[in-house]
Amino acid sequence: MVSAVDENSRKVSVVTLGCARNETDSEELAARLDQGGWSLTEESDDADVIMVNTCGFIEQAKTESIDTLLAASDTGKKVVATGCMAQRYGDELAGSLPEADAVLGFDHYPRIAERLDQVLAGETVTSHRPTDRRKMLPVSPVQRQDNDTVVPGHSRESQADSAAVDQSAPAHLTVMRRRLSSGPVANLKIASGCDRRCTFCAIPSFRGSFISRHPDEIVAEAEWLASDGVRELNLVSENTTSYGKDLGDPDALVGVLKRLADIDGIEWIRLSYLQPAELRPALITAMGTIDQVVPYYDLSFQHSASEVLRRMRRFGSTETFLALLDQIRSYDPNAGARTNVIVGFPGETEADVDELADFLDRAQLDATGVFAYSDEDGTAAVELDGHVDQDVVDERVSRISALVDELVTQRAAERIGETVDVLVESVADDGVDGRAAHQAPEVDGTTALVGDVDDLRVGDMVTAQVVDAYGVDLTAEVIEVSR
Repeated sequence: MVSAVDENSRKVSVVTLGCARNETDSEELAARLDQGGWSLTEESDDADVIMVNTCGFIEQAKTESIDTLLAASDTGKKVVATGCMAQRYGDELAGSLPEADAVLGFDHYPRIAERLDQVLAGETVTSHRPTDRRKMLPVSPVQRQDNDTVVPGHSRESQADSAAVDQSAPAHLTVMRRRLSSGPVANLKIASGCDRRCTFCAIPSFRGSFISRHPDEIVAEAEWLASDGVRELNLVSENTTSYGKDLGDPDALVGVLKRLADIDGIEWIRLSYLQPAELRPALITAMGTIDQVVPYYDLSFQHSASEVLRRMRRFGSTETFLALLDQIRSYDPNAGARTNVIVGFPGETEADVDELADFLDRAQLDATGVFAYSDEDGTAAVELDGHVDQDVVDERVSRISALVDELVTQRAAERIGETVDVLVESVADDGVDGRAAHQAPEVDGTTALVGDVDDLRVGDMVTAQVVDAYGVDLTAEVIEVSR
């Protein structure tokens, strides 16, 4: 485990914005900082430095990142920006935001403790200079091992060094991670980057091409998490269904799932960020037949009208997506499914919106995120013709959002009477809450447990019957408890 740090050492508060991948990156940074003599504090008032792990995906996320950095600077503490926005804009961000004492990219991560030492000492740290990482990261696993480009979460020997949590492990199996939250659930990054070139997305330019972690490395980290009381693993990446293709085995994820299922203590394995066009039959079968893999499908549809999808450089249609959902539900009719959709993409017509609405009505999804299209720097969609007027975009977003609210409420109500497995996450005087298998952490609602709940503890697995629903949230009566 991570070594203890003297209470009088310098202190850092880590603030994480954005997605689950960012959360795992923050925990890698926390391990490196701990090994470098920094102690972690949750209170910014106690910190010498506030490090903000920013998000740079869409305009709303970038605005939140800027606001958080400015709020941190108001405390009078030293402020450091890391993460996707820092990686994406680097010295440009530093020039426009003098309130930040340093803007550090991924290549700073192996020496993050030293960089914060410099910041605390009042020294100038050269800001990250952005480059297109799609051109920097080779595809070949052999080449990748020798490449010095830092990929957060990948424990290559050149990056492992003294930040390893388990000093006895081989370099490629070291766990560079310190958990920043307790509890029975943890994210586990299985890959970084993306090889797809969706016209609306800038992620490949600053996260780089798709790189799978070695299966042994994933299993080693999962075993470490299990030893820390984790019962649910949430496998994350920019595109989980691409796992293994750069390792020469497009079905490698099936083997990883089987190995993870054999780890003592791991009860649930959840997959996130599935690309429908890459969801191979072998993976669908594995997800439907491995007991520990929860029946939950986070499917990145983005739209259902085929012409819009082609302009997005994506594949599929309303009918192919519905057929995929039918295939998934052939293993479990009650399987959970969620998606995100973009409304107002250049060239989108009223007929396309009608088709999307029809798809959502027929798909019976448990949760759907609705996003308004906006131009992103450096993406191909900026140059497309047919940009939709903003007032029309807003109207379409309102329409689809209202439909989604109605549909997910209906879907949750249909689960009344269903028997569900629930992982207990909170036990308090005012009630016991957890999540059913079809509810991912933070995004898909919760399940309140009633009945015989007096002896329940965080981390318990409960079989319960759904007795009520409110929006996406459920209430279920306890039938049986397992520990």
